[in-house]
Amino acid sequence: MKLVHFLAFLLLVVGGLNWGLVGLFNFNLVEALFGGFAGLVQVVYVLVGLSALYIAFVNQKDWKM
Repeated sequence: MKLVHFLAFLLLVVGGLNWGLVGLFNFNLVEALFGGFAGLVQVVYVLVGLSALYIAFVNQKDWKM
């Protein structure tokens, strides 16, 4: 389970950095790395989204209101 959590966190960080690069410099790192493989780019985006859901679900006990 620690490996899954680490991979999800890593994908979440990569996704966040990618969106930061898109916002600041209009540079999409994922498409730059995998642009020739449209299916692979989509898989990366889906994995980043699933990682965000996983991290949010696993850490919901830490939410304070």
